[in-house]
Amino acid sequence: MHSVTLLTSPERPHLDPVLVDSLRNAWGGGDAVWLAPDEAATFDMMRMPGNRWDVWAECQGMGVDLVITPAEGRRKKMLLADMDSTVIQQECIDELADEAGVGDRVKDITARAMNGELDFEAALRERVGLLEGLDEAVIGRVLSTRITHMPGSKVLLATMKANGAYSALVSGGFTAFTTAVAAALGFDENRANTLLVAQGRLTGDVGHPILGKQAKVDALEGITATLGISETDVIAVGDGANDLGMLHRAGMGVALHAKPAVAAECDLRINFGDLTALLFIQGYAIDDFVS
Repeated sequence: MHSVTLLTSPERPHLDPVLVDSLRNAWGGGDAVWLAPDEAATFDMMRMPGNRWDVWAECQGMGVDLVITPAEGRRKKMLLADMDSTVIQQECIDELADEAGVGDRVKDITARAMNGELDFEAALRERVGLLEGLDEAVIGRVLSTRITHMPGSKVLLATMKANGAYSALVSGGFTAFTTAVAAALGFDENRANTLLVAQGRLTGDVGHPILGKQAKVDALEGITATLGISETDVIAVGDGANDLGMLHRAGMGVALHAKPAVAAECDLRINFGDLTALLFIQGYAIDDFVS
């Protein structure tokens, strides 16, 4: 049994009941349940349709995300989330680079690394090296003036936690940011890289070992083992190439507004919804949301 979820942008909800009913009929689905008026609906079906991706492409043209997941175990016991461009709307290292006057150069490296064109660890070391000599106080200024939470992040965390789920923020970014973001949103733990500082200024180096793609997989394995749950009990979300390991291993691996090369490797893709889409695809209705 599979669950089909159709959803749109919460800022411009326009999910057509005719689309939901026609797709349900074509795929032999059960009754449609509206999770949010004009925004999200779901139905169950017995078999995975052969024209899934053709229909997905048509839905994308209408501004609609189409997500198909196993119906069993739909609500997850753990959230594992990337931070940059996933839980927050920025790339922290790019914001620091702007302050250091090397923004364009670093942003180009970041974009290529997140799309899988560059080795993540080498790209991180190169970008951090360009920050050498930056005043440590800039980190606090960037946090307070440049960093904003992704829409839906607070509701996602609050709702899953209210339903007993554990949450972990695992980032290839920096602890100076993950600690603050995790505290603000209510994550149970956070893991990231450490920017090295000497005499109040960034040294241009990062603590080792570097937390990259494999470290996120290791976090998935280690945290689930500690909690005594299965990897199938996890919903993971990310947007970059260094997230693919955990997205492939988790019970639900969601590519959120992901880089093209990343989205192409993921079956669960959210391009129009915000982070509350992760609640809809687990079967939560908007009335279940906790603010």
